[in-house]
Amino acid sequence: MLIVGGGPVGLAAAIEARLAGLAVVVAEPRRAPIDKACGEGLMPGAVPLLARLGVDPAGRALRGVSYRARGIHVDHVFARGVGRGVRRTVLHGALAERARELGVVVRVERVERVEQDAHSVRAAGVRARWLLACDGLHSTVARLAGLAMPDRGRGRRFGIREHYAIEPWSELIEVHYGPSAEFYVTPVGDDLVGISMLAAQGTAYDGALATVPELAGRLADAPRVGSRRGAGPFRRRTRARVAGRVLLVGDASGYVDAITGEGLRLGIEQARVAVACIRSGDPSAYEQRWREVTRDFRVLTHGLVGWATSPARGLLVPAAVRAPRLFAAVVERLAR
Repeated sequence: MLIVGGGPVGLAAAIEARLAGLAVVVAEPRRAPIDKACGEGLMPGAVPLLARLGVDPAGRALRGVSYRARGIHVDHVFARGVGRGVRRTVLHGALAERARELGVVVRVERVERVEQDAHSVRAAGVRARWLLACDGLHSTVARLAGLAMPDRGRGRRFGIREHYAIEPWSELIEVHYGPSAEFYVTPVGDDLVGISMLAAQGTAYDGALATVPELAGRLADAPRVGSRRGAGPFRRRTRARVAGRVLLVGDASGYVDAITGEGLRLGIEQARVAVACIRSGDPSAYEQRWREVTRDFRVLTHGLVGWATSPARGLLVPAAVRAPRLFAAVVERLAR
């Protein structure tokens, strides 16, 4: 099996395939560990998925979610399991080490062509029976396979991530709703907190942070650590998830937005399903299984993004405060 993309989802797919007895080559142009702008929070459902692969990255416990805006907040503690805040480089390093233990071959290669016939697929100088495209939002393989769809250009959202040297003040993932952006607070170490902003293209991080006084006040004297990173636009559409011997996995298969923090859990689950379909001799079944695995994410995320980008944006947190059971039900659905 050839896996294009050696990020966390690609390595999870490689480990999954090796545990299923398949020979695996990963093509990735960057060397591990790879950093990326992301929320760095593993929802409770992602932790056992990683444990099943033999991966247990160090991090901070995340026990729930807190939505906050203009001095009001609503909190929910996860009913089943505990999430984990993990630096992206730590997670990637743990996955890369496990992949090496299992004999996964990683080639520092960039894919520029994909060729396939009835019996095999070839890319990055490797011929394999199947190719899993795990190469992210801007998937080259999805484009080469004719599966990528053009972005309509409306409501494009981007993310920016910073780290601050400060002791975490909560075991909840805080989501601060400002007038023009959401800020996600994720403890990732004993003295390190990640802050991720989601907003429309062109939104200035520092200016948007200043409109969230509760969070800006906490960070006022905290040194920034490392470099600022950005990602997006998030919304990606694909015509299908299977094209012959090519299967799209993770963000490469289509993505709505990072607003629910489910990206890694979904990608790891998709990798499991894709390998299972190949092992069962029915790779075409992956299309339906993908729809089943991602249905809740797609429905809930479309709804939340629609609300967050509408004139009613300012009513989202007050509505959650007035309907805590509904808020809890949505969080639990996404956390599983």
